[in-house]
Amino acid sequence: MFQFRSLSIVIIILLITLSCGNPVPTLDQIDLDAWKDDKLACAGKRTSMSAALQAQSNKLLALSEKEIIELLGKPDENELYTRNQKFYYYFLEPSTTCSETVTGDPRRLVIRFNATGLAKEVLVE
Repeated sequence: MFQFRSLSIVIIILLITLSCGNPVPTLDQIDLDAWKDDKLACAGKRTSMSAALQAQSNKLLALSEKEIIELLGKPDENELYTRNQKFYYYFLEPSTTCSETVTGDPRRLVIRFNATGLAKEVLVE
């Protein structure tokens, strides 16, 4: 009886602790549904949002990979780097895979995650 009671108390405390996470931030002047629907920026919707995103890029720092995906959707490209670092890439201008008329290197949002899975650096290249 005593073990069941102490086990249930530990489980309740654990659930309360895990449920007290910070909410995902909101990004002003960015239509996140349009952002997510514009894969590889082929429709050009992300281009108009890029300035607002750059101005608020500090809101993305220290978010987990899961929170970034919840906010911005799955990345257009990702890269696994040394020491378990990851990079997520979101195109801000149409990718070269959108059509044959797109040339050059399109601008993209780059999010670098450290080994613990938290966004360490956010930049536009």
